[in-house]
Amino acid sequence: MTAVSPRKRIWGWYFFDWASQPFNTLMLTFIFGPYFAQTMSSVLIESGMAEGAAKAQAQAYWGWGLAIAGAFIAVSAPVLGAIADNSGRKLPWIWLFSLCYFVGSFALWWTTPADFSVVWALFFFGIGLIGMEFATIFTNSYLPELDDDPAELGRISGSGWAFGYVGGVLALAVMLALFQATDSGATMAGFAPLFGLDPATKADTRIVGPFIAVWFAVFMIPFFMTARDTPKPGGTRIAFRKSMSDLARTIKGLPSHPSLLAYLGSSMFYRDALNGMYTFGGVYATGVLNWSITQVGIFGIIAAISGAIFCWIAGRIDRRVGPMPVIIFCNVALLMIAIMIVTISPASIFGVPLSEGSNLPDILFFFAGAVIGAAGGALQASSRNMMTRQANPARMTEAFGLYALSGKATSFLAPALIALTSQVTGSQQLGVTPLVGLFIIGIVLLAWVKPMGDFRS
Repeated sequence: MTAVSPRKRIWGWYFFDWASQPFNTLMLTFIFGPYFAQTMSSVLIESGMAEGAAKAQAQAYWGWGLAIAGAFIAVSAPVLGAIADNSGRKLPWIWLFSLCYFVGSFALWWTTPADFSVVWALFFFGIGLIGMEFATIFTNSYLPELDDDPAELGRISGSGWAFGYVGGVLALAVMLALFQATDSGATMAGFAPLFGLDPATKADTRIVGPFIAVWFAVFMIPFFMTARDTPKPGGTRIAFRKSMSDLARTIKGLPSHPSLLAYLGSSMFYRDALNGMYTFGGVYATGVLNWSITQVGIFGIIAAISGAIFCWIAGRIDRRVGPMPVIIFCNVALLMIAIMIVTISPASIFGVPLSEGSNLPDILFFFAGAVIGAAGGALQASSRNMMTRQANPARMTEAFGLYALSGKATSFLAPALIALTSQVTGSQQLGVTPLVGLFIIGIVLLAWVKPMGDFRS
């Protein structure tokens, strides 16, 4: 196998973020999520449910679907990470979960409003989500191998996340310019949807599944051309029993590494809250502020652009001062935005009534999107760099499996709490209040995290 220069390997690693980011941008938040909510609520209204209750129930279905997928990821991620560490082979797993990403995303083309099935829509969405999340785990574990200087990893992580955001915003711009119809029937670029896609059947929206599947397949080529495994002697087969034994030993040893344990706990809560913002942002905007899919798409472009810019900046700050200050600042910013979002409605802001037709709620929600994109992206980039400092260098993939576990062990919590609160209150607005508490818990637990971790202190 031909050698790959360090620079090419870093750029190949960046392309995973570029290839996979559209799932978060277009599927989770700005296109398919709102489409699911709108379509499901219409089905419920046609069955006789009141409009407000139907919107809340649609948000609840979305939450339960995410919760189930998150629980599966949480249980499986550390096991797969331990297996990969014992064999030294990550690429076969990335190929497998890339296939899941492609199939799950592409299949969402068949979620037509006329015979919409909540079960099949959430099933295939879950397959794509599981593929994306597991591929990310194995790809993230390459980060410590990309530079011998640990101080450079923050810059590399931030630049990779910024590059991914650029890919996400470009994919979203292409979707809005060429496929997604506005109320006039034309796209934002003034064209009829490409390939004669019929807005009446929501084909212009459902094409998002095949579009991001093909996008992923094309832009994963640079990654697979430059990524390299270093198989361990005798580690070509799947040593399941030994992997489970090593994983159990690592988990039992967590109390003797309090910084790692505190960081896993902290990131468990604040990443869960952030994912709640991402996955329910578009759903919230369509239900509470009555935004169209196109408006949600513009919201997504603003968030992605701010994310790309601030990820790049945060990566440089991370290189200079380390990831901890970046993580703290971003968490506080997102906490403030979570509180603000709960108070936004078409009729009032922070409980203060507005004149009818005021556009202030829309303006503030666009501002919230910019902050979520900026702080959320920087937080995730610095968080994965922080994991390289907290983890045992000899068990990095397993550590990122635990990191995924900490991100998914309660990943069902934010969707489930939002789903439950939405059902109990019958209000989408009150349904997102659990995010505030999750951010607070995450910030408090950071007090026990050492900036250089237990293994290097």
